[in-house]
Amino acid sequence: MHQMTLAEIARGLADKKFSSEELTKVLLARITQLDPQLNSFISLTEELALEQAKAADARRANGESGALLGAPIAHKDLFCTQGIRTSCGSKMLDNFKAPYDATVVSKLAAAGTVTLGKTNMDEFAMGSANESSWYGAVKNPWNLEHVPGGSSGGSAAAVAARLLPAATATDTGGSIRQPAAFTNLTGLKPTYGRVSRWGMIAYASSLDQGGPLARTAEDCAILLQGMAGFDPNDSTSIDEPVPDYAAGLNGSLQGLRIGVPKEYFGAGLDPRIADLIQNSIQELQKLGAVIKEISLPNMQHAIPAYYVIAPAEASSNLSRFDGVRFGHRCEDPKNLEDLYKRSRGEGFGAEVQRRIMVGAYALSAGYYDAYYLKAQKIRRLVKNDFMAAFNEVDIILGPTTPNPAWKLGAKNSDPVAAYLEDVYTITANLAGLPGLSMPAGFVDGLPVGVQLLAPYFQEGRLLNVAHQYQLNTDWHTRTPTGF
Repeated sequence: MHQMTLAEIARGLADKKFSSEELTKVLLARITQLDPQLNSFISLTEELALEQAKAADARRANGESGALLGAPIAHKDLFCTQGIRTSCGSKMLDNFKAPYDATVVSKLAAAGTVTLGKTNMDEFAMGSANESSWYGAVKNPWNLEHVPGGSSGGSAAAVAARLLPAATATDTGGSIRQPAAFTNLTGLKPTYGRVSRWGMIAYASSLDQGGPLARTAEDCAILLQGMAGFDPNDSTSIDEPVPDYAAGLNGSLQGLRIGVPKEYFGAGLDPRIADLIQNSIQELQKLGAVIKEISLPNMQHAIPAYYVIAPAEASSNLSRFDGVRFGHRCEDPKNLEDLYKRSRGEGFGAEVQRRIMVGAYALSAGYYDAYYLKAQKIRRLVKNDFMAAFNEVDIILGPTTPNPAWKLGAKNSDPVAAYLEDVYTITANLAGLPGLSMPAGFVDGLPVGVQLLAPYFQEGRLLNVAHQYQLNTDWHTRTPTGF
């Protein structure tokens, strides 16, 4: 049962081959047995899961149907879940039980999903390795000595290890696509505003976007269908019709114009990954796609711009965690200033503190114009590059990451080295574009991903290309040894 995709589970439930309750019990037992090796979950919700599974079975018995009705998933632990700990991977929120459900959680629950638990993550989504979590690092099921990517590493490791078929995740600078690449999954960052951010604890409000992590493009289409849509509670949500993503998977790629930016193939890219990307290009050419070299000239400025904008927004968003209203509070504060300083000093980890300090500095009166304003101008140039490119091509293709997953602890002493791993992913967040990573092969036994980018609200195009690619390759079917 644990090897089934979401699509296969939907067919099995519809054909009454098994019940949601049976499947849920199998997966809960599997998580209990195997997750101690991975540390991919922060909280397990066995009672809720069995209750939801029984309710889903009852709905099916009454004639209801739906691809997500009875499907087991997990939520990244920054989606608020009523009455359940929502920690953001931080000591600061270790005792926080959300009084309401995030829109993503409530939409998926209404569709009939079964919540198995909340997955581990980099603290407040700040990291590329899932090593900054207060609950400990997550391990990559392909090699337990390596990172699974971040910040959605818990969701990625759990799905890759077949502990469940799919999970929710978020992407601020690549936090869905990079762990997808590192763990041999398909991960989709939708257009900014496509999925509601209400009840999703913010890191950088103009960059964060929720999306699906699964083994196949077909599964991502199913999960995104349940997540997407306008939400009046979210001022950044866009009122744009949601197409039937699954219905669009089988379109022909004949004549599809794929742009390959020359800037993607510079000195920082592992040549073995470059070879795998070329192999992927050849597969898509066989399916009728037309390849064209393009240029994204401002890509070189994206990392410094991102690492000004994101920390600036983080410093503002995280100012609410002060030990007064909710979250961690220090023992016996001497006065209000002591309460603030010690609560925040004890509650936040090193990486979060680093980014808060960088952001506060960039927003300070003497440096706002020199740093934050300039970064926003670069952001516009990055977006303009993409708009120009999409006048010539339908999608853009390249590597998801410059290197395969590194060893646990290898970049802890050099944060900038970890930041540079986001070079191919952050531009989509700066521009608000949809992006997808799909399995493209292996280097030294570790998975590698190829990234696809599309114009706004063209998630269906990305899913169509990825699905057709996966019908003709088998990388996405590989399972890590021992799982």
